[in-house]
Amino acid sequence: MLKLLPHLSFILLAALAVLGDRAQHSSSWRVFAVGLAIEITLVLRQRFQKEPRLKTAYGDISAVLLLALALWQLLTANLNVADKMLFPPPETVFALFAKELPDMLKGLASSMVLLLSGYFLALATAVPIGLYAGWKRRLHEAINPFAKVLGPIPPIVYIPYAIALLPSFRAASIFVIFLGAFWPLLINTLNGVFNIPSTLLDAARALNLKERTILFRVILPGAMPSICAGATLALVFSFLLLAAAELIGATSGLGWYVKNFSDFGDYQRVIVGIIFMGLVVTVVTFITDRIEKRLLRWRD
Repeated sequence: MLKLLPHLSFILLAALAVLGDRAQHSSSWRVFAVGLAIEITLVLRQRFQKEPRLKTAYGDISAVLLLALALWQLLTANLNVADKMLFPPPETVFALFAKELPDMLKGLASSMVLLLSGYFLALATAVPIGLYAGWKRRLHEAINPFAKVLGPIPPIVYIPYAIALLPSFRAASIFVIFLGAFWPLLINTLNGVFNIPSTLLDAARALNLKERTILFRVILPGAMPSICAGATLALVFSFLLLAAAELIGATSGLGWYVKNFSDFGDYQRVIVGIIFMGLVVTVVTFITDRIEKRLLRWRD
């Protein structure tokens, strides 16, 4: 029965979409199209996936999406019990999504420049510092307390100084994202190196390996699971800070789009922006998961 839940959810959504909005006497064909896309994606993923565990996971995810969409359609369009200003029907949102897509894609390019600049700058600095400081116990004991104290401080508190000291608003925005990504990466890298078994390092020293060889052939692979966990956490913080960063003199971007229209009470576009951000995060997460599996393939 549970295996059929995603397909039953699609049938329910399709029935609700056909009934459509009773107030306007119109069907919701875009809702049906979205549900059909989810159903087809599920069938294809399960068809070409060999692991039963992943097949079940795909089914569960699809069922949640379809049931959430069906509930949204039921409460807003079919029964008209939700406030349409705060919760517009999915048919209206999907139509607006198609209309706003070109502008959102332009904003996406602006957002990715900020996010990737800050994120990769954090990777380039936090990982080397964490590797070396984690290896040298004295340096680790000196840096670790500062990381634990400064890491939890929200980067947005530094915005006034970033604006005052950095040459442009864009640089200030990148700096805010950099800080949000830097500390999770540094702390996880420090912990990853510190938790490498001492016997492994002693064996490397007994072989008279050079420090550079030990660093790149022993310490880096040993700390890689923790570094990957920190990189994922840093990416999450980067997305969370994107909206705040784009308020610093920006006139476009994903976070700016949602914040700008929420200030004007345009909740249709707010939901459109949230859906688009969710799709972007899904794609980025998919890519990072593939990179992580590639880096940690030796664990399989």
